[in-house]
Amino acid sequence: MNTVLELVDVTVRRGQAILLDTVSWTVAEGDRWVVLGANGAGKTTLVQLCSAQIHPTSGSAAVLGQKLGAVDVFELRPRIGYTSAAIAERIPRHELVRDVVVSASYGVVGRWREQYDDLDHERARALLVEVGAGKLLDRTFGTLSEGERKRVQIARALMADPELLILDEPAAGLDLGGREDLVSTMSVLANDSMSPAIVLVSHHVEEVPPGFTHVLMLRAGRIVTAGPMSEVMTAANLSTTFGMPLQLAFEDGRYAARRRAGRRLSE
Repeated sequence: MNTVLELVDVTVRRGQAILLDTVSWTVAEGDRWVVLGANGAGKTTLVQLCSAQIHPTSGSAAVLGQKLGAVDVFELRPRIGYTSAAIAERIPRHELVRDVVVSASYGVVGRWREQYDDLDHERARALLVEVGAGKLLDRTFGTLSEGERKRVQIARALMADPELLILDEPAAGLDLGGREDLVSTMSVLANDSMSPAIVLVSHHVEEVPPGFTHVLMLRAGRIVTAGPMSEVMTAANLSTTFGMPLQLAFEDGRYAARRRAGRRLSE
């Protein structure tokens, strides 16, 4: 199976701060990874690296077989589907949903003078239907609920038929219903053999969709553990990652975690 991401002893520094510290990680074609960690753990830096937005300070990072620092990232980035709050903020609020999605064909945010053919528009429509947003086609982005915007962003990220899909905290800001709808959508993607490799970033195990295969846990820029979900998604590993004693439950393909009452992590 082809390697999609390969990080070897990667460190990212900004001034005196070390954001990622000797991180080694491999993602294979067909993998569905969840990246978990507290605020400041290095998750955002990791996905910026994996989406070819930044370069490592030291170590080696290869994305889709291309080594960062030795490749034109402007040719590499269209092969990566990427959703984040920063990208969402750049989408014009007056833009029609159909245009938000189809414009990803050119890797641009906001329609200008690009020309799209019928196949582009049909693909955009099909992707919106796939993520449960088919009825939003002629709405403007600014009139959508937060949950609807998340679905549209995922459709947009899939528009260019990417080889890697990175979802950076897609459930942030959603209420319970919106989160559950989005988790269901991501589970459908995860279980589709035609979907690309997926990396999902989250703070919460409750947002891990059924069908995801692997988990990486970060703390203070270092990997706590990484591997198959069934092996490394444990209360002990989560407790180390979040710095508090946690208990973990698993039911109907979903995880839930809460603090272990009356105990300290050192006990």
